[in-house]
Amino acid sequence: MSTPLHKTKGLVLRTVKYGETSLVVTVFTELFGVQSYIVSGVRKSTKKGSGTANLFQPGALLDLVVYHSHAKSLHRIREFQWSVLYRELFASVPKHSVSSFMVELLHRCLRQPEPNPDLFEFVEDCLLHLDASSESVMANMPLFFAVHLAHFFGFRLVDERVEEGAWVDLREGRFVAAQPPHPDYLEPNDAQAVLQLLRVMNPNELAEVRLNRDTRRRLLHALELYYRLHQPDFGSLRSLPVLRSVLE
Repeated sequence: MSTPLHKTKGLVLRTVKYGETSLVVTVFTELFGVQSYIVSGVRKSTKKGSGTANLFQPGALLDLVVYHSHAKSLHRIREFQWSVLYRELFASVPKHSVSSFMVELLHRCLRQPEPNPDLFEFVEDCLLHLDASSESVMANMPLFFAVHLAHFFGFRLVDERVEEGAWVDLREGRFVAAQPPHPDYLEPNDAQAVLQLLRVMNPNELAEVRLNRDTRRRLLHALELYYRLHQPDFGSLRSLPVLRSVLE
């Protein structure tokens, strides 16, 4: 019995060279969630293979025709093409650094292959806004993405009935009225910045969130800690030091 074919959008998360001419790619698909595919021949120097490996760089959004069987952990791609041709995201060093952070953060959270079309739509929308963003929107996008991504994995910061001067308890994942009795917290000024980001629903509104370089640095550090506290075996983000240096 032949393996059925399916059309799906996909976001490339990771690419590893395989053999002389092939790739193994990890893709977050709209239809099947996170999956691994072997793509043969795309690293050939022939006319047929020339340039096609570039489609599988992390952050690429593709239209795919894939073979899929629940009995297999490694699948094959029959057809692939750009779903979106970015204008700046791969050409701009700052925007590419932001997208690398977003893709790595997502990849570290995706542990099971179950589909999540709402999450896919959110990530796709953020990448498209990033590609077209002004500098002020771009600078806040990593923070916006991190605070809202947590919602899809069950640990969104609880922000109901937040009073002025509240702190953020990173261990509890909520705003609190007093300083927590442990070191994993955000002080009121930084907590207020996070509250602003939580209440932004459209990335274009990020231009109105006025944060300085030091605040962004502290919040990126705190959000990495937040994910480590709430995602088992999360580790440290390799893209974060690069992002910090580029945005500064």
